[in-house]
Amino acid sequence: MIILLRHNGNMDQSAVASVQPAQVQEPDLADDTSADRPWIVIVWNDPINLMSYVTFVFQKLFGYSLEKATELMLDVHNKGRAVVSSGTREHAEFDVYRLHEHGLWATMEHESL
Repeated sequence: MIILLRHNGNMDQSAVASVQPAQVQEPDLADDTSADRPWIVIVWNDPINLMSYVTFVFQKLFGYSLEKATELMLDVHNKGRAVVSSGTREHAEFDVYRLHEHGLWATMEHESL
């Protein structure tokens, strides 16, 4: 509980303001489910990068096997997008940054419920 103090607005040099406590409810952090949902990193299809290059980047950045990297690359190519990683917001931001550094179009969002 947080207690805020208010005065009646009639303060002058000779008078002391009347102070009244007011109660403010703090939000219950247990009700915030968005904090529990991980962030996902999505790579989007583009007309520039070769499929072999996208597969290489997935292997290099995420340590995926050739088979897994190829599967994700094919999702990007055929479905237009693929989720390549998930985790904390900071981790997702870092992955998006690394993908951008390698010339891939990537975004992040909260994982769907």
